[in-house]
Amino acid sequence: MAPSSSPLPGRLVILYSSQTGNAIDAAERVGREAEHGGCPAVEVLSTDSFNPSCLPDERFMIFIVSTMGQGDPPDSMKDFWKYLLRNHLGVRWLKGLHYAVFGLGYSSYRECNFPAIKLDQRIFDLGAKRITERGLGDDQHSLGYEGELDPWLLSLWKSLNRTNPSLLPRVSDASHRKLNILGDAKVEVIYYSAPQATDISDSKILIEKARSMSPALKCHNSIEPLHMLQMVTNQRLTKGDTDRDVRHFELEDWRSAISYQVGDVLEILPSQNPSLVDDFIKRCNLDPDCYITVRTKGGDKVPKDPIKLKTFVALTMDVMSYFATDEREKAKLRDYTSPEGRGDLYRYNQKENRTVLEVLADFPSVQMPFEWLVQLTPPLKKRAFSISSSPLVHPNQIHLTVSVVSWLTPWKRTRHGLCSTWLAGLSPNEDDHLIPCWIRRGSLPRPRPSVPLLLIGPGTGCAPFRAVVEERAAQSVADPTVAPVLFFFGCRNQESDFLYKDFWLKHAQGQGGVLSHEKVGGFFTAFSRDQPRKVYVQDKIKEQGARVLDMLCSESFKAAIYVAGSSTGMPADVTAALEEVLCQEGGVPREDASGWLKDLKRAGRFIVETWS
Repeated sequence: MAPSSSPLPGRLVILYSSQTGNAIDAAERVGREAEHGGCPAVEVLSTDSFNPSCLPDERFMIFIVSTMGQGDPPDSMKDFWKYLLRNHLGVRWLKGLHYAVFGLGYSSYRECNFPAIKLDQRIFDLGAKRITERGLGDDQHSLGYEGELDPWLLSLWKSLNRTNPSLLPRVSDASHRKLNILGDAKVEVIYYSAPQATDISDSKILIEKARSMSPALKCHNSIEPLHMLQMVTNQRLTKGDTDRDVRHFELEDWRSAISYQVGDVLEILPSQNPSLVDDFIKRCNLDPDCYITVRTKGGDKVPKDPIKLKTFVALTMDVMSYFATDEREKAKLRDYTSPEGRGDLYRYNQKENRTVLEVLADFPSVQMPFEWLVQLTPPLKKRAFSISSSPLVHPNQIHLTVSVVSWLTPWKRTRHGLCSTWLAGLSPNEDDHLIPCWIRRGSLPRPRPSVPLLLIGPGTGCAPFRAVVEERAAQSVADPTVAPVLFFFGCRNQESDFLYKDFWLKHAQGQGGVLSHEKVGGFFTAFSRDQPRKVYVQDKIKEQGARVLDMLCSESFKAAIYVAGSSTGMPADVTAALEEVLCQEGGVPREDASGWLKDLKRAGRFIVETWS
């Protein structure tokens, strides 16, 4: 938590609430532009590192807030938001604060940018003054969220200059980014020709040491313990010539049980291609065998032990520039960084998902100091996957259901997801390929055995529900009165991508199965491409309307609803189908049906976990 001591009078605090990193990138850009505008003190912090009780002590703050799932705040914002909702906070609690809010979301979601909208209103209701109206970024915009961020920042800097000229004296420098005002890097790299201490052989210690040294990863380091797990199963679930490759992975710690529960998420740190790491270091004209320490200027008073340069790059940096010497390249980069060139930059970089190494290769005259690459290169982030096993059944293992990601860019370049492709390429039981993993709580809480469940999980959305059904089956051995489960699963074709078909049918058709009619359960499938008219899970929900209504509303059930899967239109379509069931089967007016489902969400009985 940030200290509660009196802040500097000329300080601008920028708080970001991020789940995947976009809000961090936006906040750091806001911070750089404020510094270019002459702001004497800029502090960029994660929301969970700031003590909300200190808000009345601040004078100028900017909040950058992303959206998680269906309008939920990021994990790093949840405790902060709970504090703001305390009843004792009065309408003048923040009377001395000037603030601005920018949200990041997807307009395809029904509740796009809800966290930013609610935060903006709550801070205003507590007495703070808006510097400028809130901005709402949309990743569906032709220029991404920056299509809204650019004009919002212009308005912000002009308004901030009018409100307090001494806080932002050079408003034109903040508003117009120039190649010659990038300034000094905030990090310092110290080089050593030989190791100053014995090399570290323990992989866990090496990973933690490298990632704790990286300034870019200060908000990505976990407090959860690091596990090194071995892959023991790598099985393709999809069949035939389908273009979709979905895998079942089993990761194991053969020495001891793994502490996790149903609903948890496994975060994995992928390995990068060693040859690309070598190419990156070569492009930087550095010695891969030298040792370095990295520290933030003005901080890190205690020197850290050096680490091998290649190790640091491989474990921390996900391998545009201001330092070209060729005049034609300079002109192109100036164009990209101008307001008029924003569209070209977005199409060149974000739309094509270019790596740092590819950008440097396209601009061979660029000689960028390694300090700036450390600061600006996207950090190597962990990838999160829903756990699809129960510790009651697999105490030493964690199972995952992973779609191996690949796609074509607008320029027809094939791209592959780093983590999923790396996992798919691993052979089981290889001792030299231990996988760095962290376990954290997911959006879906572990259901009590006595709670009936309505589960909707098309595609890889079935992953957490495989864990739920596996656990319910284990619980029912000792307690035959375990509550019933209805599960709606969907995919394209029954023959090619009916994931875990035998598992579901065993529990739906076998004697005493958790999903069987005998246990008042049910298993319903929607194969969207197996007939002329496409059929989805929402159609099956409406077909089974009477059973769904009974599970949700009858006194003997009152089920909880769990939805997991793609974040596109599925959650909204499922919600609409549930509303229709309440209207058609229960005779509930449409407005009341929508309100009833919102009440379920507030009560924790309607929970959605989505991913893009």
